[in-house]
Amino acid sequence: MKPPNVGPGTSRVSRRRFCQAASAVAIAGSILPATRARAAAGKPPHILVRSAWQTVNIGDIAHTPGVLKLLEQYLPEAQVSLWPSVVDFGVAELLMKRFPKLTIIAPQDRAAAMQTCDFLLHGSGSGFVAEKDVASWKEKTGKPYGVYGISMTTDAQHTVDLLSGAQFVFFRDSVSLGNARSLGCKSPVMEYGPDAAFACDLHDDAKAEAFLKANGLEQGKFLCCIPRLRYTPYWLIKQGRPFDEAKNARNEEMKEHDHKPLREAVEAIVRNTAMKILLCPEDRTQMAVGRELIYDKLPADVKRRVVWRENYWNTDEAVSTYVRSAGLFGNEMHSPIMCIGHGVPAIVCRWQEQTNKGFMWRDIGLGEWLFTLDDDADLPRVAPAALAMAQDKAAAKAKAAQAREFVERRQRETMAMVRQAVGLT
Repeated sequence: MKPPNVGPGTSRVSRRRFCQAASAVAIAGSILPATRARAAAGKPPHILVRSAWQTVNIGDIAHTPGVLKLLEQYLPEAQVSLWPSVVDFGVAELLMKRFPKLTIIAPQDRAAAMQTCDFLLHGSGSGFVAEKDVASWKEKTGKPYGVYGISMTTDAQHTVDLLSGAQFVFFRDSVSLGNARSLGCKSPVMEYGPDAAFACDLHDDAKAEAFLKANGLEQGKFLCCIPRLRYTPYWLIKQGRPFDEAKNARNEEMKEHDHKPLREAVEAIVRNTAMKILLCPEDRTQMAVGRELIYDKLPADVKRRVVWRENYWNTDEAVSTYVRSAGLFGNEMHSPIMCIGHGVPAIVCRWQEQTNKGFMWRDIGLGEWLFTLDDDADLPRVAPAALAMAQDKAAAKAKAAQAREFVERRQRETMAMVRQAVGLT
């Protein structure tokens, strides 16, 4: 189906509504008879969510409660089970506390779950993370599946073929969507769909408030800063992961380059506002990175108003801290995502090694808060942007709110298509 001819007077809303209608027709035409029969019999669909990739990163954790929240909100009739990769370090307990009706599938029960569930939903991730499991689902069950909020990180034909067989594929950045189309991916529905982590609503207010009080941080009077190396040194935090000499060398080569703009931002904020700074981690390696590359290199007068968090935290405490801050800046992606999901301003610094995911900031209207540190022209722009965020909190909040509104609209639109794909009207 091709869109009708449109002239200069045709609104963007009209184009969007046409695209939504076209997507709805595509999904309706591809729903399997078994799914239709179950819906006609009044039986709620049983969705198997493939997610929970790892627990050493609060952003990777956030994907899962995000998609579960969206299913709870937009498909409340559905029965939901989770097929996780890993839910250790208290993550299983976090999920069950927030979603008491959830079933977490144990490894020995996966085969049975594949037979009893009606639809497989691959959650958000750095790419098509569980491609092999989706292929197994397709081969063994023949049941429908969909993909929600990924980046396209490969040109492999088997990936293109498997995505083409999905009821829908929502890409979390427009660059990935364009790549998939150019590679010939032909799922009935391929559109931009926000990373599910935007919807993560885990909270631990008590822990956050206790930490802030102990460290002299007042609500609305501090900003968060997150460091990151080019490659996560998983060999330091994952048992059995071998040391990667090439990645370590790249980290060493670029670490000063990539953290100098953050130090400049910290100094500018401390010296020109009454704000404090919280250096905090997104993964288990970043406490040491923040200490070495930011905190220890700050002038003494600046360091007095900077708090270095020395311990890792979980997603719930992090979110409760972010929502009490005036904003966030740094070299990570998913803490900014969680911030915008709660209307908190957030600046993203990215580089080539992080794939295309950072470009979602342009997609949601935050291009002014996206900096590519591979581009020399962007390096001196980071500190002024962070300072402006600190100095004009009202304007920054308004910008974040506008982006959040766009994300929430796309969540409604994409989840409407998920409802159709599982046989709900």
